[in-house]
Amino acid sequence: MHQSVTLIFHKPFGVLSQFTPGTHAGEYRTLRDFGPFPPDVYPVGRLDADSEGLLILTNDRALTRRLLEPVFAHPRTYLVQVEGVPDPAALRRLSGGTLVLHGHPLRPAAVRLLDADPDLPPRPVPIRFRKNIPTAWIELTIFEGKNRQVRRMTAAAGHPTLRLFRISIGPLSVEGLPPGKWRALSIPESARLQTMLRVRADANAGRPVRGGAAPSAGRRRTGRPHRPGRG
Repeated sequence: MHQSVTLIFHKPFGVLSQFTPGTHAGEYRTLRDFGPFPPDVYPVGRLDADSEGLLILTNDRALTRRLLEPVFAHPRTYLVQVEGVPDPAALRRLSGGTLVLHGHPLRPAAVRLLDADPDLPPRPVPIRFRKNIPTAWIELTIFEGKNRQVRRMTAAAGHPTLRLFRISIGPLSVEGLPPGKWRALSIPESARLQTMLRVRADANAGRPVRGGAAPSAGRRRTGRPHRPGRG
């Protein structure tokens, strides 16, 4: 009997969201370096190689579909270190749903400027530092998952991303999970995730989907090579 398995993984910097190196053999680590994982789980969506934080892996195809289809529009929250200090106009641009990527308008987002640096694990590769340009941290919640969306959003607002860390997807959080470690969802976590997706689908029922289709989860153990610049 097929048993559904869903995991959360704390993806470190410099790791591809796939199990095979493809054309990047020796250049990046892959998920395989942090196993053994259950043999039939695959990542849902992506974090690019230089992004960090929460990645979901599952063998549940129905859950994968619900996490990727735009109609469910579930929240994904990031801590983002940006170049410069965003002023109120830049924050409004990030949150107001006025940005356009690839000809498609983005959904409104939630953003706030943090008063202090978040308590994150140190990154093995230092952030580039310009003596005359300050940096700041924002918390950004988006409701879709386009190619390098957060990085493109902050760049369009005039504040390029320096470090990107996904802290949560809906009710699931990477808090307390060290880099490179993974664990299965608890029964309460699974129930909260399913409830969230059901509520989001009901809330968006009948609304036109903006921005086109969601990205494919892909089969990252074998097949078409992953591009580390996506996700």
